[in-house]
Amino acid sequence: MKGIPLYEKASSMRTSMAIRDRFSKKLSCPQCGNAGFAEASEIDDPTRKHPDFKVDQLPRGFGVQRAANHQESFMLKCECGRKFPFRSLAEAAAERR
Repeated sequence: MKGIPLYEKASSMRTSMAIRDRFSKKLSCPQCGNAGFAEASEIDDPTRKHPDFKVDQLPRGFGVQRAANHQESFMLKCECGRKFPFRSLAEAAAERR
């Protein structure tokens, strides 16, 4: 039985993979004022059920409280103990206008 060469498999996979949208966002703790820039990414395909949101890098003093597939559900925690979403619902609503 003859198999498909590896390079053909890889090229057919590339056409079905979605492109990741990468961006930076300034984070600021509403409690202590700790601030910095986070690097994040998500799949840029409006037909997907969820965008597979990921935070690739966080500034010093911030950590992941709860990972999620959407920016509004992805919870961060500042070193002071304050928890907040990566993107607030108000930010999301303003972006839709």
